[in-house]
Amino acid sequence: MNRHIQQKIGFILLGLTALMVVMPILFVVGHIAASGARAITEEFITGMPRNGMKEGGILPAIVGTLVLTLGTALVAIPLGVGGAIYLSEYARDTWLTRTVRLAIINLAGIPSVVYGLFGLGMFVLFLRFGTSILAGCLTLAIMTLPVIVSAAEEALRAVPVEFRTVIFSLGGTRWQSIRYIVLPQALPGIITGVILGLLRAAGETAPILFTVAAFYLPRLPRSIFDETMALPYHLYVISTHVPGMPMHIQYGTALVLLVLVLSMNLLASLIRSYYRKRRQW
Repeated sequence: MNRHIQQKIGFILLGLTALMVVMPILFVVGHIAASGARAITEEFITGMPRNGMKEGGILPAIVGTLVLTLGTALVAIPLGVGGAIYLSEYARDTWLTRTVRLAIINLAGIPSVVYGLFGLGMFVLFLRFGTSILAGCLTLAIMTLPVIVSAAEEALRAVPVEFRTVIFSLGGTRWQSIRYIVLPQALPGIITGVILGLLRAAGETAPILFTVAAFYLPRLPRSIFDETMALPYHLYVISTHVPGMPMHIQYGTALVLLVLVLSMNLLASLIRSYYRKRRQW
């Protein structure tokens, strides 16, 4: 068979495979949007829940999700990127570092409910933070750390060695090479890892179920030691534990969560594209 024909057949098969992956996602998103659109009103977005969450809005759940995501980012990003810098730039290739990398990969595959139970035992009970935003953020941060560390380390190691060699030849230190050369060049890949980690945290239910989520709390949190509602747990509750809950409210909540996650992804992607354009290789 002519190689050009083989190439065309390969392109067609790959295109069909991509279509098979994308179409179910588009169908699900379209179904959620069509079913939940009539629930999206100003009161639904900005109001407090009432009448057993069958009326009113979901503002506490929206604010709670944003607060938990922000708190997770504040804890996980410095620790994750710092750990990746150490493993990539400072640590020697020994059995210990290889063991650490293997442990990080394994931690990324642990079910989220296990992290939730760990957060319950460590932060809620042992450290006596109680069911609070602080306990939830720390639990979500631990869950997202493996993803951020792995992606950030790969991005740092992908920067050509010649970039470091040049600054060393000019009398620069290792930290100066990291600060002014390696980090800016690796930033798009680091942002990708951060996106993956935070999007997982924003959509998780099990970890916050044990550490922070409130079943019904028609007010906004006042401190990091307060409980809070969150969209993933709120959606779970109204779908399984509230009899007679209108379907359009369930789909409306799912649509808000979907838009929130996609908006975060879009914002991070724009930032990543900006730094990718500035990359010099």
